[in-house]
Amino acid sequence: MLAIVEIAGLQYKVEQNQKLFVNRLKGEKGDKVSFDKVLLTIDGAITVGAPAVEGVSVQAEILDHVQADKVIVFKKKRRKGYKVKNGHRQQLTQIQIVSIGGADAPKAKKATKKETTEEVVAEEKPAKKPAAKKTAKKDTED
Repeated sequence: MLAIVEIAGLQYKVEQNQKLFVNRLKGEKGDKVSFDKVLLTIDGAITVGAPAVEGVSVQAEILDHVQADKVIVFKKKRRKGYKVKNGHRQQLTQIQIVSIGGADAPKAKKATKKETTEEVVAEEKPAKKPAAKKTAKKDTED
């Protein structure tokens, strides 16, 4: 089974037993976390949420908290003697997807009696025809 899930504001395509790095999550090493905002699931049939699929969640386990590689930010203005060098290391959490649960797709609602009667009434009324254009008679003088 495959799912697209939103984790910490970013969307990830995940499968069971997959390991991935996400932005730092609260929790300790070994904790279980659950993500309820599943946007799409593929299990033979494709289920698209609007905006999320109801009743489906992704369970994961926190493996480790790590830092990404250093990113160097260097600013310079030519001929002005201005140079600034900064560095940044993003805080990440490594997680492993344990399961994608609740795969039952939500069933479509049956049309209620009121909705069906409104549809029938709307179909019976004929559309109004536009009014015929009146042409002015030209008077010819002899």
